[in-house]
Amino acid sequence: MKLYIPVLMAALAIACSPKQSTNMEVVNNNLPYSPEKKTVQVFETSKAGTERMAAKGINEFGEANQPLESEVAVFVNPNKQFQTFIGIGGAITDASAEVFHKLSADNQKNLMDAYYGPSGNDYTLLRTTIHSCDFSSESYTYIEEGDKELKTFSIERDKKERIPMIKRAMAQASEPLLFYVSPWSPPAFMKGREHMLQGGKLLPEFYQSWASYYARFIKAYEAEGMPVWGLTIQNEPMAVQTWESCVYTAEEERDFLKNYLGPTLEKEGLSDKNIVVWDHNRDLISHRANTIFGDPDAAKYAWGIGFHWYERWAGGESMWRNLVNVKESFPDKQLLFTEGCIEAFDETQYQRWSNAERYGKSMINDFNCGTAGWTDWNILLDHTGGPNHVGNYCFAPIHADTRTDELIFTPSYYYIGHFSKFIRPGAKRVSTTTSRSHINSTSFINTDGTMVTVVMNDTEEAIDYKLIVDQYETVMEIPAHGIQTLVY
Repeated sequence: MKLYIPVLMAALAIACSPKQSTNMEVVNNNLPYSPEKKTVQVFETSKAGTERMAAKGINEFGEANQPLESEVAVFVNPNKQFQTFIGIGGAITDASAEVFHKLSADNQKNLMDAYYGPSGNDYTLLRTTIHSCDFSSESYTYIEEGDKELKTFSIERDKKERIPMIKRAMAQASEPLLFYVSPWSPPAFMKGREHMLQGGKLLPEFYQSWASYYARFIKAYEAEGMPVWGLTIQNEPMAVQTWESCVYTAEEERDFLKNYLGPTLEKEGLSDKNIVVWDHNRDLISHRANTIFGDPDAAKYAWGIGFHWYERWAGGESMWRNLVNVKESFPDKQLLFTEGCIEAFDETQYQRWSNAERYGKSMINDFNCGTAGWTDWNILLDHTGGPNHVGNYCFAPIHADTRTDELIFTPSYYYIGHFSKFIRPGAKRVSTTTSRSHINSTSFINTDGTMVTVVMNDTEEAIDYKLIVDQYETVMEIPAHGIQTLVY
């Protein structure tokens, strides 16, 4: 048995802030910041380096001077604070659970430590699916086909592998996980079809049955000791996929929310569950927000709007402006990144650095556009990029070669950790800009006053830059294809 994960230096644990408040209410008051501690601890990962999230020493702050035009700078203004951070995490799917249960006991523990332990990425968000998705070994639901009254509803299947893994993650986490759930498709008969694949629509005569299905699922999971924070209405509601999928127009999702799902959760005593609409890409997010949040009778049930990153092939980086539009238009609603992964799995490309840089760039820009939380897709897949019952094989931050009982840590795992390990629930995003477009940066202040700035360089050259915070500055260097977390 082999385990490929560098040992994090002891200083990493020392620098991480203690447990933060799990209060997710958005507040207008700024968190306190004091410049008294004039040192910055640097943690670094780079393509050329052999260490990951390595403590690189302590820099001293001095009095700030006006930067020259020729100098690169990151400007942080602690007096300007924005959205409250709720967490970072990933999804425990059927695929993740199936692979997890094939691992040795030692590697099961290593996997849990890596994601949920304080010495690992210390995740605080968790997503799972309502019955099957593509990352299941087959399609299934919790009822017998045709059971409109849900008399046969049972989550017994999930108790074999998925629920035990979720419970273990919850027990391992250093603070309570924010746990939310998402469906990929209603049962086939509710769409008038023979299977759940390749889109289709929920038929009006089954709107109430489907709304009640969510409530049954939430109550069943909570009865097993897994508190559910929230739910999304439909994964990717504008995509006809080769796997489980269901199409809703903006008006259909709005009406299902305000006339069925919202009232049903209220009636079932589940009005405290946070409902997230859309759960698809950034490209069409503004139209969905305008349609649902613009209707007061629907908007009152919605906590916020979720999004994915797969519009990259359809428009690319310009789509971040749509997040800003939604946040400016509906400031009382929250943005939540609900899914992203690297597609087209290739077993020879575990260490492909551009995969990690896609994570880093997306997280920085999503946060700077107002996003409150960020959720990766499968936390674990095998050496085939699955299991997946329709052949949609993908990358995960950690893979397991179940032939040899090896855990393979990809660069993406460490890039996510540069955020999740240091930025804790309850933190507030802080104004951060850069003087050059070839570096990216975001900052947060934790509830204990600890400041965290993440800086990323995806160019071929090392870059010298000044970190200017309030009236103080320090000179830094970030390596080519590197990411740094600065704690001060």
